[in-house]
Amino acid sequence: MPESETTPAADTAPRPGDSYVQSFARGLAVIRSFDARAPQQTLTEVAQRTGLTRAGARRILLTLEGLGYVRSQGRQFCLTPRILDLGFAYLSSLPLWNLAEPVMERLVEALKESCSAAVLDGADIVYVLRVPTHKIMSINLGIGSRLPAACTSMGRMLLAELETSAVDELLRQHPLVAHTARTITDAAALHAELARVRAQGWCLVDQELEEGLVSLAVPIRDRAGRAIAAMNVSGQAARTPAAAMVAQFLPRLQAAAAQISQMLQAKA
Repeated sequence: MPESETTPAADTAPRPGDSYVQSFARGLAVIRSFDARAPQQTLTEVAQRTGLTRAGARRILLTLEGLGYVRSQGRQFCLTPRILDLGFAYLSSLPLWNLAEPVMERLVEALKESCSAAVLDGADIVYVLRVPTHKIMSINLGIGSRLPAACTSMGRMLLAELETSAVDELLRQHPLVAHTARTITDAAALHAELARVRAQGWCLVDQELEEGLVSLAVPIRDRAGRAIAAMNVSGQAARTPAAAMVAQFLPRLQAAAAQISQMLQAKA
């Protein structure tokens, strides 16, 4: 009997049909199997990480290699820089980033703290723009970096825009995890915090993702008033305590976000 390319775990995935191309989904799974923990993998490792058979994984890897997105050396496979084209296609399709960058650069120059913009993707935020000043996190952040939305200022700002039921579903799929002793890990407490964020229009997170890191976020809105992204400034608690960050940075951050939002709305 031929070796099946599906696994029991795949039974929960959408079924192939007119609106779902299974081979394309498998190709994306192979791409996503490469990360900082596994930048190079053998065929067997790719198959194990994706739930594909060796035969299925091999066909996809060889296709990606032929297209220039993967290269092989001996038994090892790795992604090539061409894979960045997929991410930059997303960035270049939206006007936000070109408009936001000079505004964020001026904000960083004035505040002497890092500034970032991110969008919500499931239970994570994905960084789409970052203007650093000093390295304040042990996590190396750049465009495409992902962090848990529930314990980040930009994430909470965007989660606060969702219906309660949508947040509950995200928490069901991705339970809250303590990153520091300050991290909110109770769903009811998080809902209360999101309600407060929604009411005040900004979000402060004090050392919940990493000890010593304080961040303050506000939304960037489209013409319909939807928060399409969030922008934050982040700093060291020892240098800029949470209360001082709100007092000193919030008005400038709100003004910068309003400027970006206005430019986006004018361009739309």
